[in-house]
Amino acid sequence: MITVFGSINMDLIATTARLPKPGETVAGNGFSTAAGGKGANQALAARRAGRTVHMAGAVGRDGFAEAALALLKEAGTGLETVKQADEPTGTALILVGGDGENMIAVVPGANGTMTPADADAAIAAMNKGDILMLQLEVPGPAVERALAGAQAKGITTVLNLAPLIDDAARLGRLADIVIANETEFERLAGQETMGSDDREAALKRLNAETGQTLIVTLGADGVIAIRDGVISRAKGLKIEPVDTVGAGDTFCGYFAASLDEGLDFEASLRRAAVAGSLACLKQGAQPSIPSSAEVANKL
Repeated sequence: MITVFGSINMDLIATTARLPKPGETVAGNGFSTAAGGKGANQALAARRAGRTVHMAGAVGRDGFAEAALALLKEAGTGLETVKQADEPTGTALILVGGDGENMIAVVPGANGTMTPADADAAIAAMNKGDILMLQLEVPGPAVERALAGAQAKGITTVLNLAPLIDDAARLGRLADIVIANETEFERLAGQETMGSDDREAALKRLNAETGQTLIVTLGADGVIAIRDGVISRAKGLKIEPVDTVGAGDTFCGYFAASLDEGLDFEASLRRAAVAGSLACLKQGAQPSIPSSAEVANKL
């Protein structure tokens, strides 16, 4: 079983011919909403990959709460550990210009109410051998408690080191498996502007120091990882991406699901990389997450 401890959002997306300058109002030409949040995205990905998944998070008592949970509910995700908070449901306000550039403001809302007590409640429902997946869109103290509680019960922890908060590097040392993009991995390693040789050396150094499994996603170049001192690589699909939003979350969810299913490490990396590629072929966040059948057809 997989439990995802993380954020639940509603994305409010407006498109304009160009982005406004400070103090300027421009006319929009489109508007849409989409359920989002890194936690919810990853939970949906793991569920679409075919595993039993529970979501631990928070929504408000407002009109966005039901919509933010709709896809998770439709997929059969367990929502028993999603609480209702007095703060509004988390939102991301997104402006997209005609050239594809965007401006985003994220309002944590209910996500910011997640506490160590909520972490304890999520861990209490888990057993040894389960997988706990986390990100950094909920408060650091809650993430830290969840990691510690999981370790005490023999639960495997997978931490996606995003977004890159100030405490990311320290929290990153507490998980069994860390998934990061290139920038996030540089923060974890305490280095800047890594080339491929630098990255491999840093992976070997950190793995020797901590014993952690480390995975770095490289966009079109696939993924590089280290486990028990052995470097592994996996490629995604050769595609022309339409929208990369949600690709990283899809990778994380499919990777956790593949481990939960019992696939070996390299097979899990490959499956997750293919799923992440397929997510780039559709517009949007959660709706872009492919089904297990779509991924299987490309393996």
